[in-house]
Amino acid sequence: MAEGQRVGEVIEASTTDFVAQCYELYQSPPLGSLVKTRDEPVELYGIVYNATTASLEPGRRPIARGKDEASEEAIYRASPQLLKLLRSEFSALVVGHRQDDKWYHYLPPKPARIHGFVYLCPPEEVKEFSQSFGFLNILINTHLPVSTDELIAACLRQMSRVYEDRHTFLVVAGKELAILLSGQFNQLKAILERIKQ
Repeated sequence: MAEGQRVGEVIEASTTDFVAQCYELYQSPPLGSLVKTRDEPVELYGIVYNATTASLEPGRRPIARGKDEASEEAIYRASPQLLKLLRSEFSALVVGHRQDDKWYHYLPPKPARIHGFVYLCPPEEVKEFSQSFGFLNILINTHLPVSTDELIAACLRQMSRVYEDRHTFLVVAGKELAILLSGQFNQLKAILERIKQ
């Protein structure tokens, strides 16, 4: 199976999520993207739920430098060391794993490995993963610093992009959400309004 683009490296991990540092500044995957990392023989899959860019030194914030510059790019040309003083990171919620070519849409037995490479999943892998909507239950029942509704909608929009018939995929996903959120009409309505965009 195609590996996909390597986008970072795991720097923090737990059973439920992992944080990866990007190799390039500002190059984190989009919100809702499916990413993976490995702990042989298991591949762990996560949905990107947050991204940050900050100083490498904890507690030390960047300062404004562009008052006399014509563009943002000019700031980096005038102070090239900035690229070495900042870092971009993203967090991914673990929503499944694969072992021996079998998919599991629940948490793996162990967390990701520190320094494990993180890849953006290629379209064919996103298609395989999204054949089952078992991961939606994890997204619905998680407590994250980002709105669950926003994350679910972003995830389904990202996944729909790999399908020729995006509309059919989103209709099927919407029906699954209607079952999972049967008593929560307002939440369901909010998500459905966001995925049709």
